[in-house]
Amino acid sequence: MAETATLSATFEVSIPKSLRETHRWEAGQEFALIPKGSGILLVPVPERDTLAGIAEGAATGDDRDRSDRF
Repeated sequence: MAETATLSATFEVSIPKSLRETHRWEAGQEFALIPKGSGILLVPVPERDTLAGIAEGAATGDDRDRSDRF
């Protein structure tokens, strides 16, 4: 069964311990809130240093410019 959480009177939601431990989320972790239909998608924002090399091998030539837009 899916984990649940309750919105507090101060509009805070606590993430269940089992999920925090599974994903290794610590206090202070930043999340992006993305609207999805009648709900939201909660996505952790990665640390900048974890993004190093993510685009390795990407083509850097043949960049688009504004002249090809309508």
